[in-house]
Amino acid sequence: MKRCHQFSSATNRREMLRQSACGFGQLALAALASQVAAPAARARGEESPTLHFPQRAKRIIFLFMWGGPSHVDLFDPKPELQKHAGQQLKGASVGVQREQLGTLLGSPFKFSQHGESGIWISELFPELSRHADRMCVVNSLHTNGNAHGEALLNLHTGKANLVRPSVGAWVSYGLGSENESLPAFITISPPRGHGGVQNYGSAFLPAAHQGTAIGSAEIPVAQAAISNLVNKQLPPAQQREQLGLIQALNRRHLEQNVVDPQIEGLIANYELAYRMQSAIPSIMDLADESKETHRLYGIGEEPTDNFGRQCLLARKFAEQGVRYIQVSTNYTWDHHQKVQQGSIDESKRVDRPIAGLLDDLARRGLLEDTLVLWGAEFGRTPMVENGDGRNHHPQGFTMWMAGGGVRGGLTYGATDDFGYAPVEKPMHMHDLHATLLYALGVDHQRLTYRYAGRDFRLTDIHGKIATELFDRA
Repeated sequence: MKRCHQFSSATNRREMLRQSACGFGQLALAALASQVAAPAARARGEESPTLHFPQRAKRIIFLFMWGGPSHVDLFDPKPELQKHAGQQLKGASVGVQREQLGTLLGSPFKFSQHGESGIWISELFPELSRHADRMCVVNSLHTNGNAHGEALLNLHTGKANLVRPSVGAWVSYGLGSENESLPAFITISPPRGHGGVQNYGSAFLPAAHQGTAIGSAEIPVAQAAISNLVNKQLPPAQQREQLGLIQALNRRHLEQNVVDPQIEGLIANYELAYRMQSAIPSIMDLADESKETHRLYGIGEEPTDNFGRQCLLARKFAEQGVRYIQVSTNYTWDHHQKVQQGSIDESKRVDRPIAGLLDDLARRGLLEDTLVLWGAEFGRTPMVENGDGRNHHPQGFTMWMAGGGVRGGLTYGATDDFGYAPVEKPMHMHDLHATLLYALGVDHQRLTYRYAGRDFRLTDIHGKIATELFDRA
């Protein structure tokens, strides 16, 4: 590959652009390499990404239910909770030293077993129930942080007391993107609160790995857009020329400084942003999808339109090779009061779109290598709060997965008779993160980044992989 000329102080702008023409190809190739060749592997001196395990999933779609759904009302039925509703839950009965934990609140919803596997699912998810034999329901999650802010950061970054890279940023850093015109990590309608941008940030990882946000949770996705995606003042050719000048200056700076990750990230991001201008609009436009597909997701109908659009966008981005896609509800699962009506309302918004997403992925052959994850920062207490609500509950809750090589029809782990804490196969949030990376073929102990004199990883010094969740390779 040709090397670019050095520029004298007398070189004018036109001459500089002419001389740096070879650099444009070099820059594009460098940007593509940074997306595909996996910086983590290159840091180890390897020529290309090396997977540590058989890769079950090429990408992840995370369906985030902001606020914390009640596991005992959705996926974890408790006959004893129903039997003793209105009575005091004694701490000794669930392994807690406190004498009384509060008054038990039974679930108002009926549970049934679904599919050949007999997965228990509440009546609130009639559409999702059709996919019972595709679902792996984990009833033994637990985490740290009784407040939303702490729990969200633990869910999204693995730590709440330090600014850490998000899960999607780690996935981008470890695997890169399959599409040079799209980022590896996209978050649709992300939360503005409870950690905000930290939930999809890159922290000390190179800036190229931060999540690209589309709108925010409070904005209907039909009105959302990627900030500064389109420059209406300049035609594409002039933008390319302008970018070429900036990139040439950046490359010249790198030639004078051996290592400058910030400039390297800037170069990659500028190139990607330019390519995204032509790639993103067609994906964001849902008019090219059939009426049948719109009906499948509940688009154009209430209350499913907004979340249905988000889920369809997630499928389209997955189809185009985005590695990690997050879809978020608004902050509407936080039912300190009226947990019954709140659960009904929120389930109606997401049940049909989620079922539609699984249907659509499956019929397109994408579900087998796309891991769909559903869950939140924590669950809700089996005890009552404010007369008809439930409080935050990080001690035990449910998440489920589908596709990506997971064992469909599996119920993994269990909480006690009241749904208070795990008693079988407990899975901490660090264990979940380790397991997600395992599905992607990455060892969480070997995906590291040296910063401030030490090696960091998503799971810190923790994390146990739940290999039992997956079909044998």
